[in-house]
Amino acid sequence: MNDSNEELRELQEELAGARAEVEALQVTVADREARTVHLQDELALARDALSAAQRDVEARGEENDGLRGRAETLESAVRSSADRYRALALERLPEVPAELVTGETIEEIDLSIGRARETVSNVRGHLEKHAQSSRVPIGAPVRSEADASGLSAQEKIARGIEERRAG
Repeated sequence: MNDSNEELRELQEELAGARAEVEALQVTVADREARTVHLQDELALARDALSAAQRDVEARGEENDGLRGRAETLESAVRSSADRYRALALERLPEVPAELVTGETIEEIDLSIGRARETVSNVRGHLEKHAQSSRVPIGAPVRSEADASGLSAQEKIARGIEERRAG
């Protein structure tokens, strides 16, 4: 009996150890289940945040596409306005060659017009300088009548008769 009592006691101790181990495992399982629930909640929140961020990205992409389209429209309007401005400027400044006026914006065209005017002015100045240096009088100088104030009356009469015969 002693042996059986001792075996029983060993079995009871093993059972108590096993129960303690089961309780420890149950605590661990409960802790892990609680942690799993917590992580699942965090995962759900992260998924919600990700979905919201994706919707925001899509909305911003659509907004960006709209802004890009508006920018293209505005760029086209600026180019068209600049072309009309260039044409009007060339109408008002016929002395400026159209080839010298370039640019895609009004500011660029204004700068180009300034440079073109300066070029035209320089060319004019050069041509005028060249024209003046190479001028040749046309024809003989104007003839004026000879001064008869120092002649005597008889000389004046003789001169008149000669002019009549020649004339």
